[in-house]
Amino acid sequence: MTYMSDLSRMIPMATLYQGFGNKVKTLRKEAGLSQEQLAELIKTDVRTVVAIEGGNRNPTMKTINKISKAFKVSLSDLLHF
Repeated sequence: MTYMSDLSRMIPMATLYQGFGNKVKTLRKEAGLSQEQLAELIKTDVRTVVAIEGGNRNPTMKTINKISKAFKVSLSDLLHF
């Protein structure tokens, strides 16, 4: 397989952001948390949580790790959407 064929099969970044945002929103609701409560747990601003859930933010690995710990799920499970 060539490098170019690998690129043609890549998932658009907007799709990844939206998928991750949907996963975070689902887990947050299952946990019975508000966006404000999640923001407090992961020590960030509520606007960041809103942007992540809306698929409008590219969270850092540090933030992704904090979200994983807040929901007590593995990184692998968090990123499986």
